[in-house]
Amino acid sequence: MTPRILIIAGSDSGGGAGIQADTKTVTMLGGHAMTAITAITAQNTLGVQAVLPVPAGMVVAQINSVVTDIGIDAIKIGMIGSGETANAVADVLAGMKVPIVFDPVMLATSGDALADAATIAAFGRLMRLATVATPNLPELVALGGGAAVLAHGCALLVKGGHGDGGKIVDRLIQPDGAEACWGADRIDTSSTHGTGCTLASAIATNLARGLPLKAAVARARQFVRLALHDAPGFGGGHGPMGHHKVRLDLGPDPRLNQVTIPTEDYTASCAFYTALGLNQIVATEDAHYARFESPGGATLSVEKGARPTVFFECEDLDAAVDRLQRAGVTFDQLPTEQSWLWREARLTDPSGNAVCLYQADENRRYPPWRLGAFSEKVGTGFSSENATTKDSDA
Repeated sequence: MTPRILIIAGSDSGGGAGIQADTKTVTMLGGHAMTAITAITAQNTLGVQAVLPVPAGMVVAQINSVVTDIGIDAIKIGMIGSGETANAVADVLAGMKVPIVFDPVMLATSGDALADAATIAAFGRLMRLATVATPNLPELVALGGGAAVLAHGCALLVKGGHGDGGKIVDRLIQPDGAEACWGADRIDTSSTHGTGCTLASAIATNLARGLPLKAAVARARQFVRLALHDAPGFGGGHGPMGHHKVRLDLGPDPRLNQVTIPTEDYTASCAFYTALGLNQIVATEDAHYARFESPGGATLSVEKGARPTVFFECEDLDAAVDRLQRAGVTFDQLPTEQSWLWREARLTDPSGNAVCLYQADENRRYPPWRLGAFSEKVGTGFSSENATTKDSDA
């Protein structure tokens, strides 16, 4: 099934946030994006120059058009435009039995205001309809804090990007009080325009696929982090993310996105695959392992003495292994944490070919020791997925 996602949000003329970021996110995650535009903005990476709200009646008409014909599996609400529109949207969505992700947009990344007091006051009705609300730290304060949001009956995802320090912590609090927490190193980039929009739309798409909320958030966070790594660097301010480059990293599994082959001449292999058009992203100081990235996002490794191996990425490695074991498949190695930041299970097909099922999150294409953007920080001498020793600097 292709999930159908209705996005109720404003238009960003710079393409970094709003409807444009939402549509790119849903599309890259395999969904069908539909829109009800609440406002037209003139903005770029430097800020918002003008805002024109769309009349509430027109917003409702857009919603009704897609609901009555195409149908919807989830809804994402972003910039709402006005208090009148917020109440009108709440009226039309009342009773709809689909997941709703509410991103209470109040400020653009540049700091420009995108919601007035009357609009913020009307957010309560939308939170009462939502499955989850996704405010950042300043927005959470404006909403009265976590207890005030949870009192509306929705789950709360507190985004930590506005916090201090090099570690970002996001907290999911369910209406029953259950919590989940994710922490990750802050990605050093100014291309953060549209992160909140992207996260909320990814969550909505994952919920539409039937994922539980915790899993939907976890997968959405991974999409955001990869899109930050892949940002093209446009503009002189807070640039757009690289939605279009997040390929073969998320979605239904198993995903065939990595192959390892043996090499007898490391230097010649690196020269050959670079000339072929692949981008080398991992190297080792002892010249025994290298990994390359293709334009489509798949990766290829060459390693001295390696056994040819195909790699299938899984969202839940333990669940995949359990399913295969119950089907009678025998594993050579059960899920094991590896020093190269992958979790792997290994098996052999009936013809004797090596197969690896694994989880790596962003570390397949963006390990901490990736060449290029990371080379000045950590150097190029790192061990590989199949290495038996770890470089002392890794």
